[in-house]
Amino acid sequence: MTIAIGQDIRPKVDLTRFVKWPEYLRLQRQKVILHQRLKVPPAIAQFSHTLDKNTATQLFKLLNKYRPESKLEKKARLEATATAAVEGKDKDASFLLRDFKMLNFYVQDTKKPLFAKYGLNHIVALVEAKNASRVVIAHDVDPIWLVAFLPGSCRKMGVP
Repeated sequence: MTIAIGQDIRPKVDLTRFVKWPEYLRLQRQKVILHQRLKVPPAIAQFSHTLDKNTATQLFKLLNKYRPESKLEKKARLEATATAAVEGKDKDASFLLRDFKMLNFYVQDTKKPLFAKYGLNHIVALVEAKNASRVVIAHDVDPIWLVAFLPGSCRKMGVP
């Protein structure tokens, strides 16, 4: 087999090294190589240990159970409580349902459902006030320094 002009077909060569990959792929690959070659501090290395699939599924089911209510659900809950309050207190005060200021007067004892809190600033405030019962931290936060302090402060405050 000779490879000259007009001769045999050139053999296939792997050209992936010479491809201009998109920037996000290059950054991902460079980040992986840096993590392999550099010694990563423990505060950052703990974010590379993630939940297995079964535990993650259980966690997502639990979080789905405590999902915050939507605006429509909240409106329906408040209206139901208001109508119950109006019917119980005043039979001819049904016009008050249209007036939101008076509606608040009747709807003060409504039970707000329990739901999972979210947002970094809110969670930090809850942890510092020792009001958090559990904290779940995503492993793929970028930049990582946004949440790197959170496990230490949870440990300090006794929050699992």
